[in-house]
Amino acid sequence: MLIRAAICATIVAVSGLLGADLASAQDYPNRPVKVVVPFPAGGGTDALTRVVAKGMEQRLGQPFIVENRAGAGTTLAATAVARAEPDGYTLLVGTASTFAAAPGLYKRLAYDPTRDFSPVMYFATVPFVLVVNPSLGVNSVKELVALAKSKPGELAYASAGVGAVHHIFCELFMSMTGIKMRHVPYRGGALAQNDVVAGHVPVYFADAGPAAALIKSGQLKALGVTTATRSSNLPEVPTLDEAGVTGYEANTWQMMVGPPQMPEPIVQRLNGALASVMVTPEAQNYFTSLGMQPRTSTPKEAHEHIVKEAARWTEVIRGIGISVE
Repeated sequence: MLIRAAICATIVAVSGLLGADLASAQDYPNRPVKVVVPFPAGGGTDALTRVVAKGMEQRLGQPFIVENRAGAGTTLAATAVARAEPDGYTLLVGTASTFAAAPGLYKRLAYDPTRDFSPVMYFATVPFVLVVNPSLGVNSVKELVALAKSKPGELAYASAGVGAVHHIFCELFMSMTGIKMRHVPYRGGALAQNDVVAGHVPVYFADAGPAAALIKSGQLKALGVTTATRSSNLPEVPTLDEAGVTGYEANTWQMMVGPPQMPEPIVQRLNGALASVMVTPEAQNYFTSLGMQPRTSTPKEAHEHIVKEAARWTEVIRGIGISVE
């Protein structure tokens, strides 16, 4: 009798929680929603988040307010969202740096990307491209590798900072080709790219979207894109795999998440609204103009992507010996 009573009490309690979740989802959102971006205003992630936020606002009837909270390689914003109330009113648009690279980079990370978030959707892939200043005099990946091997440690490559994806992607490239170049970290991708264009540093892994115009104008020479397929913005540029670095594949991506244990009905409501935004011609054209590949996913697929990518990049980062205090 005691066991039966305990079971009944549990059923009643669970039913009450499910009912509360459903009620909150039916009423959600009834006030403004904050969408945290872990980068300064004006960057690519900030720009696309504002487009997404506007579309979700139109569909859900409440303001979606973008808040920029840069710092600590995107982990400052991620930590704040991981600790927020799981009521659907605080969301994060993070990247591969936030969810896949951070576990391998940081010795002390305040969150677990596979456990401390409620994934909503994995909604864009961002290809990068290996570029050089034309004055370097190389026209292919093979020529760059040959030059670097003839001058071990003399060639320099730029990045947006220690542990940034540009840094990781180049370290992976060097490990796969057996070359050594000198790392020159900058305080942001724009500064790094500007110095490569100016010829101060000859090699860089650039975001394919912002770099496309510089490549087409001849200010940068593209040697290969990092994704498994060619970029729609740079269809004439081979993949690094096609260019001879067999098996090379790396990209960053955008994902919307909430705090852990966000009610499933709210997750699904957000997912449906974001999916509705992403399939519009306006969103498709805007993302493509930035060099991004728009997409949609279920929350389950988004979680599986985090798990797979975190495992992969932790192994890569530890293998090449990068770490951040």
